Amino acid sequence: MTSCNRYDAPAPTRRRFLESAACGFGSVALAGLANAAGEIGGTANRFHHAPRAKRVIFLFMHGGPSQVDTFDYKPELQKRDGQRLPFAPAKNLDPTSTSQAKLLGSPWQFSQHGQSGLWVSELFPEVAKHADDLCVVRSVQSKGQSHGQAVCMLHTGTDNFVRPSVGAWVNYGLGRDNQDLPGFVSISPSASHGGPRNYGPAFLPAANQATTIGANGKLSEEASFDFLRPRSKAAIQERKLQFLRERNREHFERTQYAPAEGMIKSMEMAYRMQASAPPVIDTKDEPEHIRELYGIGEEKTDNYGRQCLLARRFAEAGVRYIQVSTPNVWDQHGNLKAGHEKNSLAVDKPIAGLLTDLKQRGMLEDTLVVWSGEFGRTPIVQGKNGRDHNPQGFTVWMAGGGVKGGFTYGETDEFGYYAVKDKVHMHDLHATMLHLLGLDHERLTYRYAGRDFRLTDVYGEVVDGIFA
Repeated sequence: MTSCNRYDAPAPTRRRFLESAACGFGSVALAGLANAAGEIGGTANRFHHAPRAKRVIFLFMHGGPSQVDTFDYKPELQKRDGQRLPFAPAKNLDPTSTSQAKLLGSPWQFSQHGQSGLWVSELFPEVAKHADDLCVVRSVQSKGQSHGQAVCMLHTGTDNFVRPSVGAWVNYGLGRDNQDLPGFVSISPSASHGGPRNYGPAFLPAANQATTIGANGKLSEEASFDFLRPRSKAAIQERKLQFLRERNREHFERTQYAPAEGMIKSMEMAYRMQASAPPVIDTKDEPEHIRELYGIGEEKTDNYGRQCLLARRFAEAGVRYIQVSTPNVWDQHGNLKAGHEKNSLAVDKPIAGLLTDLKQRGMLEDTLVVWSGEFGRTPIVQGKNGRDHNPQGFTVWMAGGGVKGGFTYGETDEFGYYAVKDKVHMHDLHATMLHLLGLDHERLTYRYAGRDFRLTDVYGEVVDGIFA
């Protein structure tokens, strides 16, 4: 035991105590089910400036949706299909890509939509109906050619270190809006390419970790939070909770070991969630026309439709940061046409339903919806009919939450390979998301290991050109 920890109770003993005495509450705490506001060192509800958005719904397309086949129309790529790329391809690509370096035109037609005339491919016919609500950033760049690097970069701002996730930073900075629900929820997160790191708190207080529901892109009709079901009557639970609160408080006052405070808050949150969470999770009371709006009940869209509907319900109930994930399906190194068509069919209607539902409830204007993959895909062919990973230039779109609708920002080159105008690095994207929530990315810091850390490290510029 190192002296710098400044406590005298060894970790194994503490964990055994929680597991044996908590009667379920300890398991909830260790699983990170409660996201308490204002734990030691926190800055709960301290806006740095007036927020434009109250909450974020992050639609994570695990893998790399191809920008040149979805939202970044490239007529020159279509004209020169099958020809050689006229400049050097990116390094570290698959050898079959670099040896051929032949352009692959999109197999889908693009057309303009809405009053803005935004270009969207036929892969997203339902989302295209919301063209005038979309702010399409076509010049995003990231770090990391592999899935593990890129997923980590997207979620934590680093491609190789263990750092807090975006949602954890938001939860730490703003705290909970609803004291009976978590501030950060991850719906159906993947266990691969970082797993819990993508929604974890790292060195931030543990209570800022996401509460998860569902897993690996799947969400059943009977989905619920793990470990939440009570094992005893309310009166007995209250007595057990009081006992644990007293023991943990005594331990904290004696050792000043900060996680003990988080354990107290976690158990209290878990107790309150037993009553507050089930009504939010249960979507059976939604009218049929709303369920149809999300594609619930339809074979292709049912799963992601449930996730998007649940995201709206969490947002409505006061959860600040909600992430909705697909499995790692957007990864067409081959069979691009069949793969992307299957993937887009599963999410197009649910995403459009979410935007419609938020708008009709008056929530879109203060809800920032973000759609993104880990990276994009190359305009050159891989193998016979696929595309490789491309972090050099890809597309992310946003809607609501203070951004311009029917608007495009930035450009890639004429083939959609490299970002060339108004480049937006992942650090810039994170800085912008925090800014829209009322947080200054340079001031939202946490001291750890002798230095002040932040989500954007020492980088990041707010992209104010997309603000409405």
